[in-house]
Amino acid sequence: MGGNFMAEPIITFKNVSKTYILYKNDQARFKALFIKPKNPKTNKALNNVSFSINRGEAVGIVGDNGAGKSTLLKMITGVAFPDEGDIVVNGQVAALLELTAGFSMQMTGRENIYLKGYILGLKDSYIKTIEEKIIDFAELGDYIDQPVRTYSSGMKMRLGFAINVNIEPDILVVDEALSVGDATFKKKCKNKIKEIIKTGVTVLYVSHNASSVKEMCERSIYLKKGSIIFDGPTEETLKVYEEAKAADKAKKKK
Repeated sequence: MGGNFMAEPIITFKNVSKTYILYKNDQARFKALFIKPKNPKTNKALNNVSFSINRGEAVGIVGDNGAGKSTLLKMITGVAFPDEGDIVVNGQVAALLELTAGFSMQMTGRENIYLKGYILGLKDSYIKTIEEKIIDFAELGDYIDQPVRTYSSGMKMRLGFAINVNIEPDILVVDEALSVGDATFKKKCKNKIKEIIKTGVTVLYVSHNASSVKEMCERSIYLKKGSIIFDGPTEETLKVYEEAKAADKAKKKK
């Protein structure tokens, strides 16, 4: 998987940490904009995390809820920033996280292809070359020229997925995005990601499905409570992860 590409880091994290303040409610969050809270309750989402990912690698990210996976992905996509440490991302990122982010509900599906392209910094001429590919992949039929507000949530997600996988990014970030549509469309999405991996695009793949991670990625990183516990071949990483989960379960029973 990933082909023979030069070992050149495309993503580097060096001693990255991120702490979030936990607010009781929205009112407390708003108040904190003006008055610094005293001794606030905090959550260390990432704790001194270091790793590098080479161009063309497909890397799985595994861990329980609250392990720091989403924070890590948000930093790669530039949505969140570290409190400490350095992050270097060398390339255009497409993220299958919030699939419908950036859509205008009043515009048609076709117009939203262009809108999303402009947000990603793509030129009009380039979007024209991939427009039909996106429309074919999304399987929306005549709805492509209807306002997105008339779409079901599944249709919006299909269009979002189709745009992100067809813009030929340098880095593709996938977070449980394969729950798009029915079984046939899910399979189509999975095959498209496999195809993208073969072309040498760097892929970060987050899933709770162990067999899916094995199928997609040769290397995986196991995160727990904001720290990297293991980083290596997927088989070994998943073994360490499963053993840790079993040990935690046994502790709870005592």
